[in-house]
Amino acid sequence: MCLCSGMSNVLSDEKKNQILALGGLGWSLRRIQTETGVRRETAAGYLRAAGLAIRGRGRPDREWNPKPAITEGVSTDPNSKPAITRGVSTDSEGQKSGSPGRAPSASACEPFRDLVEEALGRGRNAMAIYQDLVDDHGFGAKYASVKRFVVKLRGIAPVEARVVIVTAPGEEAQVDYGGDGPMVRDARTGRYRRMRLFVMTLGYSRKSVRLIVPRSSTQVWAELHEKAFRRLGGSPRVVVLDNLREGVMTPDIYDPAVNPVYRDVLTHYGVVAMPCRVRDPDRKGKVESAVGHVQRTPLKGMRFETIEEAQAYLDRWEENWADTRIHGTTKRQVSAMFAEEKPALRELPIEPFRYYRYGERSVNLDGCVEVDAAYYSAPPGWIGRKVQVQWDDACVRLMDPRTGQLLREHLRTWRGRHRIHEQDRPSRTPPTTLNLLRRTRTAGPNIGLLCEQMYRRDGEPGLRRIQGVLNLAKKHGGPAVDDAAKVALDAGAPTYRFVRTYLERRPAGPLSLKQVDPLIRQLTLYRDLIDQRTGNPNEPH
Repeated sequence: MCLCSGMSNVLSDEKKNQILALGGLGWSLRRIQTETGVRRETAAGYLRAAGLAIRGRGRPDREWNPKPAITEGVSTDPNSKPAITRGVSTDSEGQKSGSPGRAPSASACEPFRDLVEEALGRGRNAMAIYQDLVDDHGFGAKYASVKRFVVKLRGIAPVEARVVIVTAPGEEAQVDYGGDGPMVRDARTGRYRRMRLFVMTLGYSRKSVRLIVPRSSTQVWAELHEKAFRRLGGSPRVVVLDNLREGVMTPDIYDPAVNPVYRDVLTHYGVVAMPCRVRDPDRKGKVESAVGHVQRTPLKGMRFETIEEAQAYLDRWEENWADTRIHGTTKRQVSAMFAEEKPALRELPIEPFRYYRYGERSVNLDGCVEVDAAYYSAPPGWIGRKVQVQWDDACVRLMDPRTGQLLREHLRTWRGRHRIHEQDRPSRTPPTTLNLLRRTRTAGPNIGLLCEQMYRRDGEPGLRRIQGVLNLAKKHGGPAVDDAAKVALDAGAPTYRFVRTYLERRPAGPLSLKQVDPLIRQLTLYRDLIDQRTGNPNEPH
């Protein structure tokens, strides 16, 4: 990466892409600095080098105010009024108690008192009870009636104020895991088990996607994002998340390391990850409110027999109640605002992301790395160094851990087999190999001869088997292995497998095969027998 004029330091590729994405959204330098920790001067240098317009250098951002926009509650307040009234109100509690000539009448909720008290006992709130009464019992009064009835029975805790950050349509989504998902019966044990609840909330419309999974992993976390994008019909420009391990490998106030699989999935959909700064909970207030809303209202006190049943119940609630409510902050219906926001979302790619596993491997003396007991060559000069490895069912990719540059790409092969590029085969014996062969001669003359024959036959891939012979010498002692090596040479079977099998089945005494009995069969027959018993004779040894 080259230095651009005006930049005070050099950012990682990941951080650079984040800055460019935010600049492309029209964010001011002040806002970029606040969100990412990158100085305005540095961000300006990268934006200028990329030919992007620079807003707000040295000036406050007038369009973004991190201070609370309201003090009454959060955007997903369960006590906010629903947009749809599902019947004509019969509640007369709304009349002033002091109205002359009229006695106060009983609450419209009185016939359902037992149901309300039972629901309160399960921890359901007023909004959840109102929704249950409408859906299951044809309740015709307003939500306010249920709210007042619940207050009389138990009272309701005041709503906590939250910070509200205004975003443009399609600009941002916030994501989070809710630890208290629904209780679902485990088919194996018959017991109810707590599920994980994933929530993605769009910053402009507050439209949410809520998905239930039994357990989490890096790939599950990424797949949930894909499913959410598909349900929304598009993807935002930025995803704001906590520093949870599925998404962020190393939290850092300025340059957190995003999980590679998660990062590549977001890149596939044109999205940039924006991990929250540590101890900054208000930055994800919208999605945290959405998580709390679903935990308090539809799922509280509920149990399901299957995950499919729980998800179907949650989807119906989302459509009937969450999308149709008047949001407490915007004072508009969520579905109406989502209709405005959906055209601003990025178009989804046709093909889904192809997932892979990843890890770090050391390049061994034979110039290869091991993946699932198969071996793949690295470029010359990487012996003893670590490389990043990505693999799936089709191929294995070796990358420079510092730059992410692709070093080699191999097709997958079977266990025990090698994939070696022609340019990775050494033109002369490397010094490390010469040292290894020198060690074999020191361990015993027959061991040295055996290992030299193995190297001439197998080349660099045979170095692993040579190391195996030296490990046998440590385990069984040099003299015993040297004797076994002589037997292998005499039998015309100079292989690690022959030596190992012979040592495992050798007689208790120090006799060699030639000394056992004059009527013993030819050693080549024993070689063939060992090959038959230990593996495929056509397989490389």
